[in-house]
Amino acid sequence: MADYEPLTDVEQQLQTNRRATRVASLDVFRGLCVFLMMLVDYGGSVFPIISHSPWDGIHLADFVMPFFLFIAGLSPALAYKKVPNRAEATWKAVLRAVKLFLLGVLLQGGYLHGVNSLTYGVDIEKIRWMGVLQRISIGYIVAALCEIWLTCRTWRQEGFFKSYFWHWCIAFSLSAVYMLLLYGLYVPNWQFTAPAWASSLSPSNDSNVYTVRCEVRGDLGPACNSAGMIDRYILGVDHLYMKPAYRNLKECKISDDQDCSPPWCDAPFDPEGILSSLTAAVTCIFGLQYGHILADLQDHKERLTKWSLLSISSFILGLLLAFAGIPVNKSLYTVSYMLITSASAGITFCALYLLVDVYGSRRLTSVLEWMGMHSLSIFVLITSNLAIIAIQGFYWTAPENNIVHWIISRLVHA
Repeated sequence: MADYEPLTDVEQQLQTNRRATRVASLDVFRGLCVFLMMLVDYGGSVFPIISHSPWDGIHLADFVMPFFLFIAGLSPALAYKKVPNRAEATWKAVLRAVKLFLLGVLLQGGYLHGVNSLTYGVDIEKIRWMGVLQRISIGYIVAALCEIWLTCRTWRQEGFFKSYFWHWCIAFSLSAVYMLLLYGLYVPNWQFTAPAWASSLSPSNDSNVYTVRCEVRGDLGPACNSAGMIDRYILGVDHLYMKPAYRNLKECKISDDQDCSPPWCDAPFDPEGILSSLTAAVTCIFGLQYGHILADLQDHKERLTKWSLLSISSFILGLLLAFAGIPVNKSLYTVSYMLITSASAGITFCALYLLVDVYGSRRLTSVLEWMGMHSLSIFVLITSNLAIIAIQGFYWTAPENNIVHWIISRLVHA
């Protein structure tokens, strides 16, 4: 037995080294994403300035999705750094993406009915197919396939750009296709059936069918953009998100001198739709390049330098596109929005990496790190409202006398 003791010591030392070299800022960043999601979901009704921008512009909530996509894209660079069997790695990546997609449909497809109802179930004819996890799964599989099949590992000595040349080609191609479809497709007039709770519409017929007049090309407004048209044709108008953020626009608010708002204010629109998933996938590819720098370089200063250059250049390019006339729009996931938010995610990750992994201040971010290590579980609890429902189960005297109802009545309805 004495002959095996040195081997055990070596194994323990290797395990200690692995734990010591773990990049804790990855978990902290995931935890920050979850924290921001909780903050804007529950605080957005109290402080509208942090909720999603109604259309053009950017608020705090509009950074959450790109941050999730960024870290989802970074992961494949570490997970598939060495791939002995590409077919097997592809199968595992596809399987993981499918699981995420189906979980997203379950959580955000209408199956669960919210905090005010313990019932469940959804009409298949009205299920929402796209959502947050669905978008993450699409971006993840694009980044994973790029890493598995399009990384020229023999070029590593020839420079960062050449090694991942095809990744940049995919990112540029997705952006180009997005721009062509967004500005090039003709959007005809279209109809939808207003839901029963759409009180801002004055019924014009017995069937509550309303017509949105478009007949335009290249319109980036809420009513006549090609992103919504693609979703209506492919997914179906009944399978889109029923409460889009643009309902908070000024023209969608009924005033005393206005009988009703425009019909499109109550029309469904999916901010996680098909067309915008193209540029969302580019955010994952952007995160993938951060993962390459993390995997290929060991020096802290060199990592931070390359990350900073990539982020600053992308941020400046995004601002230039915004000034050139491409609006910063989360619902459409425009190229300018993609570049600015991806760069912001990169800058945030740089700051966390410097704080946690360089200076070793893990105690300050221990809660975020724990949240990041359990990010999917927390996401499920929050999105399904199971956590809120569980808290509401404790009340005094009557069911409505619970802490959740008290907070809503004091802050939201004050």
